[in-house]
Amino acid sequence: MKRIDGRKPEDMRDLEVEAGVLENATGSARVRMGRTIAVAGVYGPREMFPRRLQNAEKATLQLRYTMAPFSTDERVRPGRSRRGQEISLVAGKALDAAVFLDEFPKASIDVFVDIVQADAGTRTAAINAASVALADAGVPMKDIVCSVAVGKIDGTYVVDLAGKEEDASDCDLPIAYMPNQNKITLLQMDGNISREDLKNLLELAKKACEKINVAQKAALKKRWLK
Repeated sequence: MKRIDGRKPEDMRDLEVEAGVLENATGSARVRMGRTIAVAGVYGPREMFPRRLQNAEKATLQLRYTMAPFSTDERVRPGRSRRGQEISLVAGKALDAAVFLDEFPKASIDVFVDIVQADAGTRTAAINAASVALADAGVPMKDIVCSVAVGKIDGTYVVDLAGKEEDASDCDLPIAYMPNQNKITLLQMDGNISREDLKNLLELAKKACEKINVAQKAALKKRWLK
């Protein structure tokens, strides 16, 4: 099977990862997956305000995901949307599992992710960028979180859905994964597939995440091991 953009079923889109792209952030990263580009900035750990929201036992990781008005062919309405709020929540939870939050009681770790260009897979690109930005900020982590979406098109399992593939697939299944921990921190699914399909797709996604993890670590080494 040859896909819309000519890739083989198991091929990911071109991947670029760069750490330290924002001068004024504690940590930052830029991730490009095909034509989808995410830029993440981390601020903190720092004292959380208002203080009534502080957790006396651990830090609170707050992620805000937004799409730039010029990120798609049709202008995106500025400001927060219901979809943006949902992705902010699930992406933040996906990263929670990797961060040693209990080392920073009463603190806030603020993560801002802007999608500056979108061609599907924006939540996975956001998670990939945010995870590298957290590591770039020196936030203690159990593992770097990597993320990709997989699906099934015309009976074939495919990795890293792009463009119109999301509509053509029997399902759109994004995951977030910590390779060293062998732990899935996010699993969502839009569609209807069998248990066997789910098992096979998860294995495909894990293999792709391991490749993403290599690129993430390489970007951090390039940034800090000079």
